[in-house]
Amino acid sequence: MRALGSTAQFESSTQFPPDSEVGPRRPVEHTDSDKSFFAKRTETASAASTDVSFGPFRLLSTQFLLLEGDKPVPLGSRALELLIALLERRGELVSKQDLMARVWPKVFVEPANLTVHMSALRRALRDGQDGRRFIVNIPGRGYRFVASVEASGSGN
Repeated sequence: MRALGSTAQFESSTQFPPDSEVGPRRPVEHTDSDKSFFAKRTETASAASTDVSFGPFRLLSTQFLLLEGDKPVPLGSRALELLIALLERRGELVSKQDLMARVWPKVFVEPANLTVHMSALRRALRDGQDGRRFIVNIPGRGYRFVASVEASGSGN
């Protein structure tokens, strides 16, 4: 591995296009597609406006946050969206197609993406460990949230 030379040598070899701006960033202008994304996110949050508790976990859907006790559970947005979709239809079979349409709207993704994010969700919930069972896979069809759930209003 070759070590970098002096800072002066690095600076002289670094080129920026003449119209580029180095320094503070300008405010980002939001497009119509950004607005529709934020509207969808708000719509999803208001559609599931209750806090849901199951096992040691509590989902604050309006804050897009999963807690275990008082500690946030590190979970990616796709896995969290999967959890919200399953909780909204708890006890029901939710097809793989429905989950993929919910989590990746208007985007084609391989079914393996669903498997990866579902695995991350189950790992975060420690599903299947110590007698815990939250999500059941129905091979070739979809998933079902099977744990008992307690819902409460989100007037926090």
